[in-house]
Amino acid sequence: MSQYVSRLGRRSAVSPSRLRLPGTSRRPRRVAMLSVHTSPLHQPGTGDAGGMNVYIVELAKRLAAINIEVEIFTRATTGALPPTVELAPGVLVRHVDAGPYEGLAKEELPAQLCAFTHGVMQAWARHRPGYYDLVHSHYWLSGHVGWLASERWGVPLVHAMHTMAKVKNAALAEGDTPEPAARVIGETQVVRAADRLIANTAEEADELVRYYESDPGKVAVVHPGVNLDRFCPADGRAAARARLGLPQDALVPLFAGRIQPLKAPDVLLRAVAVLLDECPDLRRRLVVPIVGGPSGTGLAKPEGLQKLAARLGIADVVRFRPPVGQEQLADWFRAASVLVMPSYSESFGLVAIEAQAAGTPVLAAAVGGLPVAVRDGVTGILVHGHEPGAYARVLREFADNPDLCTRMGAAAARHAGSFGWDTAALATAEVYMGAVGDHRRVRLRTRQN
Repeated sequence: MSQYVSRLGRRSAVSPSRLRLPGTSRRPRRVAMLSVHTSPLHQPGTGDAGGMNVYIVELAKRLAAINIEVEIFTRATTGALPPTVELAPGVLVRHVDAGPYEGLAKEELPAQLCAFTHGVMQAWARHRPGYYDLVHSHYWLSGHVGWLASERWGVPLVHAMHTMAKVKNAALAEGDTPEPAARVIGETQVVRAADRLIANTAEEADELVRYYESDPGKVAVVHPGVNLDRFCPADGRAAARARLGLPQDALVPLFAGRIQPLKAPDVLLRAVAVLLDECPDLRRRLVVPIVGGPSGTGLAKPEGLQKLAARLGIADVVRFRPPVGQEQLADWFRAASVLVMPSYSESFGLVAIEAQAAGTPVLAAAVGGLPVAVRDGVTGILVHGHEPGAYARVLREFADNPDLCTRMGAAAARHAGSFGWDTAALATAEVYMGAVGDHRRVRLRTRQN
């Protein structure tokens, strides 16, 4: 398999001013980045906003820092938004009118792809030919727009799946709704159309080949990064707990993310119930924060998790908090004893790296990219399966051995330090250059024939 990166994402962070790209004459000057269903300006942790939003924002900023301008096209969700917003120097967000501003679920967006594509083409038509050198689409909905745009503009298409319907359907939570056949078909088409596919891990790259019959030579592995300035141990756990009003001596297993069956926050609540049945004395020093909002199929029962906590008899130790900004999220990570991620599927699990960068170990399901994000037994503990008792046993280890949090937390911060966004951007730029080079060679051969 031809993979342009994998090692780059594991180096120490590099100052953007020191990054230099090989073959600079072939690197793209300006990239049209597409994110149809969720805006990079939205608050992660609610609705459809999550790790992909963080990914797009951080990657775009770092690409701009190495002189690759990025224009991000996303669907307008309110009439009050200006047509364009400068996210950072060299990064522009363009709002495209496509369908009603509010009340449109992600599952209804395929019907608006023609309108979105029209808006993208209108923006392109106002510029000189060759204004965009490459299209980088995120998620399958954007991939379809990117496919048409790249064909019309005569530029390569680089696509990132982020999640895959076939992979999600193979590991559904009990009672969760499968991804529709239309998405499976759409993803298959985008995989075939893309000049390059960016996978977060080698496992995801293999899944692209196994489930979607992707050409292995088109797949590149680029590990996502983490903002190491924001997510860092800073002034430590005690100070973070004081700011958040958490007891200093508490065991704090934290869930942070979108509340939906796929992320399995219910497994954490059930594990806490098992733990308290076995160790009732822990109740006086146990606090379980759930930081995030309902999303996806979780919107069908927005209060389902609160009701589950009440049925399990643990409502007194669970604290539900709405999604928070990145700065406060970093404080939640610092304050936690352990981040708990019992997900059924994760393409990478960006919050696992963010928590570790803040000095907090991770208890996670051994699925998707989490075995890459977490070093089992060193920076956290991986559990095979979703049986609450297994998670309860690990939580008891953290309760019985407070120094485990400290020891693993220190190792976690060192481990996360190798996942800087600067190196991820440099690796992505290499993928871009490979796509541009191959695209030019194909067009040249076509002309010659």
